[in-house]
Amino acid sequence: MKGINMTKGLVTVFGANGFLGRHVLRELVREGWRVRAAVRRPHIAQDLRLSGKVGQIHLVQANLRFKASVAHAIEGADAVINLASISHKAGSQTFNAVHVLGAKTVAEAAHAHGITNLVQISSLSADADAKCNYAKSKADGETAVTTVLPTANIVRVATLYGEGVGVFKNIARLAQLSPVIPLLGGGKNRLQPVYVGDVAEAVAKVVTQGHTGKIFELAGPETYSVKELITFTLQTVDKKRALIPMPWFAGTIFGLGFEILGAIPLLNLLVKPFITRDMVKGMKVDVVLSGDRAGFAELGVHVETIEAIVPPTLEVFKTYGQFHKEAEN
Repeated sequence: MKGINMTKGLVTVFGANGFLGRHVLRELVREGWRVRAAVRRPHIAQDLRLSGKVGQIHLVQANLRFKASVAHAIEGADAVINLASISHKAGSQTFNAVHVLGAKTVAEAAHAHGITNLVQISSLSADADAKCNYAKSKADGETAVTTVLPTANIVRVATLYGEGVGVFKNIARLAQLSPVIPLLGGGKNRLQPVYVGDVAEAVAKVVTQGHTGKIFELAGPETYSVKELITFTLQTVDKKRALIPMPWFAGTIFGLGFEILGAIPLLNLLVKPFITRDMVKGMKVDVVLSGDRAGFAELGVHVETIEAIVPPTLEVFKTYGQFHKEAEN
């Protein structure tokens, strides 16, 4: 951490303990911010402090469902970033509770404390008219935030990938478990996966550069069909699997099955939904750049390709690891 100057002020980060949140903390530290990491369970997130100098990252307990805890986490801050997000419902953690009401609570607290520099993380799939509840809740959350605080910046993020997490890991894990990989809808829907490190850098720059009332869209440099992403992943982990086109309703049935398993007490602690009915609805739509919003270029962030980032992150899924081919050569 040598050379880091804590000169930018104090930023409160909600969702700091998540996949994207941990990367954002490191980028904020590089930018010179002092960070207040607002998490639901600080006692299991103490390692977050290792991302900064001594005293640069402070943990505070906060739950978006409790307004007093949110207000306490924001008090005295110069900026706020809300990364809180869920991929599926779990108890009281619903899309509406987290993406809409939670986002609104953060915006209201920021407004009450006179903070205009708020960055709300959303999804590139956000659509107020979407049949997918996840995508609709993201759009509703954007509206809730900007209605309360028009100066807030919205950052819409494409499908994330990175070390140990993301779409490529999920495909590789499925390839380990099954000789067959289903292609829902023929695998024709298109995605624009983006490296988590690039997104984190961009988020830190949005809050640092002082933008107001903008919507940014962050996605990778190339678009791919789901079938192309699966093929790339299989080639990367040296596995051959049968790709079987399946109708959408089959995915809906699988999703229902995972949801039923996830609703069983105790078992839900062990089984996380690999797919849900709502995820299937979201998969029917292309999640790519609209082309009419600011993005990485405006923020001065170089974007990595999947070919440059993904292979090293999937070595663990190869049958013989990374040294097998080297030994053959």
